[in-house]
Amino acid sequence: MATNIVPYNIAFPPSEVNELKQRLLNARFPGLAGENNWDRGPPIRDIRRLATHWRESFNFSQFEEKLNQLNNYEATVSVDGFDPFQLHFIHHKSAAADAIPLLFIHGWPGSFIEVTKILPLLAKSDPAFHVIAPSLPNYGFSGLTPKPGFGIKQYAEACLKLMQGLGYEKFATQGGDWGSIISRTMGVLYPESVLALHLNLVMASAPTDVDPADAARVQEQHKNWMETGDGYYKIQRQRPNTIGIALADSPVGLLTWIYDKLVAWTDEYPWTDDEVCEWLSIYWFSRAGPAASVTIYHEVFRGEFNLGAGIYPPRNSLIGFSYFPKEIMCTPSSWNKQLGDVVFERKHERGGHFAAWEKPEDLVGDLRDMFARGGRAYAAFQAKQASGHRRDVSL
Repeated sequence: MATNIVPYNIAFPPSEVNELKQRLLNARFPGLAGENNWDRGPPIRDIRRLATHWRESFNFSQFEEKLNQLNNYEATVSVDGFDPFQLHFIHHKSAAADAIPLLFIHGWPGSFIEVTKILPLLAKSDPAFHVIAPSLPNYGFSGLTPKPGFGIKQYAEACLKLMQGLGYEKFATQGGDWGSIISRTMGVLYPESVLALHLNLVMASAPTDVDPADAARVQEQHKNWMETGDGYYKIQRQRPNTIGIALADSPVGLLTWIYDKLVAWTDEYPWTDDEVCEWLSIYWFSRAGPAASVTIYHEVFRGEFNLGAGIYPPRNSLIGFSYFPKEIMCTPSSWNKQLGDVVFERKHERGGHFAAWEKPEDLVGDLRDMFARGGRAYAAFQAKQASGHRRDVSL
């Protein structure tokens, strides 16, 4: 269980901000021909502009103040076999007596910042939600887990212990990217706690009676991904130190590596320079350092709960899916229904990988509908509350 739960103040120390600006000033850029198109990745012109903005125009103090307007906390979490570490999280409680605890789990290259666009919408939601959004271990303002072997099971355990420490014995999860995988893992390991999952990255194995047309579409999608999109994945999985050292030392390297995905994985989302710098700053000033964030790709394929062994269905948990057309990968609905007791599905016309940031109204609308009064997901939580499976939460 999480202990020593206390308020947390986010700070970008002036000395570290000045060091970042000096590194940006001293950056060396290649002079390649055709630098203004995306054939080779992010255009050098764009990276120059963003680096200049990060150094000269981005207001670090204003961003720090913006983050500290959120309900930030940290807790000490102990995961079996590993030293205790500090876990940062956002905790927004509803005043409603029947509010549903919702654990929002980010992925890479996101962070807890993704929840900030849906928080005000969920605050006015019916049904109501308590929202808990941690910085995963090795991300944001959570601590480093340096010991090898911290894989998907350990991330799931850390999230469970946070929720238990806050008094939430029964809860729902929402996740994309690694948040989807961690949510599903929690559903397998802790079905008595995770009553419902909502996912916006959905992948499943083919059923035995697979439709040939569906199989062909997935095969083509996978082929395109292998040819044009999975380079980062292979590097971070096979050689996390190779890219990690570059990310830790070079802010322009970090900028290029992350900006590539912010553009490629969204549905023509109009990123502002300030938005990009906000996402980058959380990585650059992270407690564990930028390199730590990529180690998950290496560790999840090792240990007793090996991601390579397959995709895990969440047993008896109720499950809902939101499909966005520019998601990096997605399998057909007929495949995904193997993952659990599906109570909600919806396809959207626009949107990509970062649904909470790109399409917050759509994502919150899906959560409201999945957990609507009178539905099975809402009823599951009311039944548990009536049975006394709830403890008071003081934060």
